[in-house]
Amino acid sequence: MDLVVGVNGAHMISASRHVDVLELERRTGWTIKAEGACKEDRCVPLGRSAAAELPVDLADLAERLNMALVHDAAQGLWCLGPESGGRALASALAPDLELPDIHGDSFRLTSLRGRKVLLVAWASW
Repeated sequence: MDLVVGVNGAHMISASRHVDVLELERRTGWTIKAEGACKEDRCVPLGRSAAAELPVDLADLAERLNMALVHDAAQGLWCLGPESGGRALASALAPDLELPDIHGDSFRLTSLRGRKVLLVAWASW
């Protein structure tokens, strides 16, 4: 299967925009039923007949669930989620941050423009 799961099923990465309904449920907890996409006591209509044998269109699902969907055309990957209650970022562009480096010198995030960056944040609470 071409799917990879994120932390605690919070999101999923797929090599295809269309995914198997059983794999979607296993990876995200969303079940496709006649009434739509359902999770716990919540169901969201999908606007089409939700037959279990049909693959789910991640773009349609993301729009109806108000989840982010990112497509990396160069790598051929799609990433759905995580669930954010509609508070997903509109882009992957980070604001320019200026923080001290380990030597106390000023470091600007924009100095890394054009490179892929993984920004890790941690809080003790």
